Amino acid sequence: MFDVLLSIAISFTITFLAIPVIINVAEMKKLFDVPDERKIHQAPITPLGGLGIFAGFVFGCLLTIHFNESPNFQYFIAASLVIFFLGLKDDILVISPIKKFIGQVLAAFLIIYYGEVQIRSMHGFLGIHQLPEMFSLLLTYFAVIVVINSFNLIDGVDGLAGSLGLLSSVVFGVYFLSAKSAALLPYSIIAFALSGSLLAFLIFNFQPAKIFMGDTGSLLIGTVNALLVIKFIAVAGTTDVAYPITASPAVGFAILMIPLLDTLRVFGIRIFHRRSPFSPDRNHIHHLLLDRGFSHRAITLLLVSINALMLGLAFLFSNLNCTLLIFSFIAVFFGIISAFYYIRPAPRLFVARSGKAEDKGRNKSSKLVSLTNDTVLEQKNR
Repeated sequence: MFDVLLSIAISFTITFLAIPVIINVAEMKKLFDVPDERKIHQAPITPLGGLGIFAGFVFGCLLTIHFNESPNFQYFIAASLVIFFLGLKDDILVISPIKKFIGQVLAAFLIIYYGEVQIRSMHGFLGIHQLPEMFSLLLTYFAVIVVINSFNLIDGVDGLAGSLGLLSSVVFGVYFLSAKSAALLPYSIIAFALSGSLLAFLIFNFQPAKIFMGDTGSLLIGTVNALLVIKFIAVAGTTDVAYPITASPAVGFAILMIPLLDTLRVFGIRIFHRRSPFSPDRNHIHHLLLDRGFSHRAITLLLVSINALMLGLAFLFSNLNCTLLIFSFIAVFFGIISAFYYIRPAPRLFVARSGKAEDKGRNKSSKLVSLTNDTVLEQKNR
């Protein structure tokens, strides 16, 4: 227990002290995320908050995990380093989707092959239990990459990715700690080290944000949660722990429900339109809510509350059929999405040009000037 509390204190303190320094350095070196037609912030803001999250997380783990007793965890830190440099390069220089994908596969390889974390059973989902080795590996790689990208893609409004990451890491940390197993204690430390860093970061990231986490932060959150959810499903589905969960895949799915289902939904839309699943667009759930006039704070609180509610229901009915639970969560999610579509988008206002002398020489292709185009609406919500 002391190691868990120490990891929280170290990660929170380091991140809290690092973020203001990162903001100042970014202002000196002009390292900003400049607004464009897709961005929803008005002023240039640095996207290097992931540096502070990573520093707090890594120091919190290195100073509290006993690597001689848990040798696999050195590979988890190595995977985090791969993701850190991948995200940092993308935040500063921008890299192609294929290079980002290769880096994610490498991180997944370290977690699966050296860290020995793998989905070996479906625990009754679709009537499937033990998996063949090759299918098990393919499913685990797929799961890791999807979870990594889910937090990367949900990071669209102030505080959302950090709050969802904080929720999931705290839940995983509490469960592994309550298992009262020396072998699972390091997983609890990793979870709480991340939660401490995210808690400190959110102080500077809630609307109006002073800093963004960027790909460095969102990819790290996804990597750690991918590791934790796979371990959770494997451990909770057995009878060897203090609190066994029959439908552990359904509960793990519910913990990450909002980022996972939104990512799979957006990937499906892009593939349906014959586009790369990694191509940018404005189809995410937070874009949908922004266009309906919700503020960043309201979106974050709403989506985190929905995820927390589904998580509570998952634990409450954790002994029911796994397949039934997962499809119920999917139905609820798409029901919520459908309900949002019934909310009319915020109105767009127009005024006629004055026709005065000062307007001469300007573009006369249109006599109407939009007062509330998409960019202005988004900036108002920022």
